[in-house]
Amino acid sequence: MAPLFETQLPLPLQARGKVRDIYRVGEQLLIVATDRLSAFDVVLPVPIPDKGRVLTQLSAFWLRKFEAWMPHHMVSVEWTAIADALRKAGVVDPEAYRAPLEGRTMLARRATPFPIECVARGYIAGSLWKEYRAAGGEHADAPIGLHGLWLPPRLRESDALPEPIFTPATKAHTGHDENISFEQACARIGADAAAHLRDYTLRLYREAHAYARTRGILLADAKFEFGVDAQGQIILIDEVLTPDSARFWDAAHYAPGTPQPSFDKQFVRDYLESIGWNKQPPAPVLPESVVAQTAARYREALRRLTQA
Repeated sequence: MAPLFETQLPLPLQARGKVRDIYRVGEQLLIVATDRLSAFDVVLPVPIPDKGRVLTQLSAFWLRKFEAWMPHHMVSVEWTAIADALRKAGVVDPEAYRAPLEGRTMLARRATPFPIECVARGYIAGSLWKEYRAAGGEHADAPIGLHGLWLPPRLRESDALPEPIFTPATKAHTGHDENISFEQACARIGADAAAHLRDYTLRLYREAHAYARTRGILLADAKFEFGVDAQGQIILIDEVLTPDSARFWDAAHYAPGTPQPSFDKQFVRDYLESIGWNKQPPAPVLPESVVAQTAARYREALRRLTQA
């Protein structure tokens, strides 16, 4: 099936993000994960086949896994429920949209999102590693303070942290999210809400990390989003523990001291760095080999995490 770059449904468009097209269907949302891929905050012109299906199916897998204790926004990812919602919203022939939508679409409850990203980290990588190096942590003799947290000195890139940490971040509409302290998160959303989100985030991370280990995968870090539903309940929203929102490493090849190969778009980032792209639009067209290898990484993450 051809990759899906963008949808045009006869429904009110709520938002079109870097990856997802979100429509209003009555009191609910229809969230379509396309095959778009962004790198360095620019959407690339070439889609990655099956990427949207991987994101939707993985999110649904994790939401079901945690739903005994973590309420969430998912209503269904089954085509029958989606077609029924389309019909009720006035779409005369939902079957005409089945091919592009099935497997990559989630029917979800509406919620008011909290204006922070909730990040749990069990290993030092990504933006936290950059901040740690900038603070001299690699060669320090005493703990390094970052965003209200104290990290051990002389960590190597990709080292495991003594225990998982909560590092909230701002939500940036353009550019990169910015790491903030827990106290800053409290100032933004209130102390009680921040404490709940921290506790939910760390529990989700710990349980997901333990499960992923049984599949030969290390969950280095993960970003979660939460919202408040119509009843005032905090629920888990957006994508959950996908290669776009979490850093998955192959446990068999884990070697701290360097960046780790991951099941995500890092392969694309590395290629774009290698050709000297200035990270400004328009983005270059990816070679077929890069597209194919990136798609394979996404599919492998889904297979290893979900197949018995």
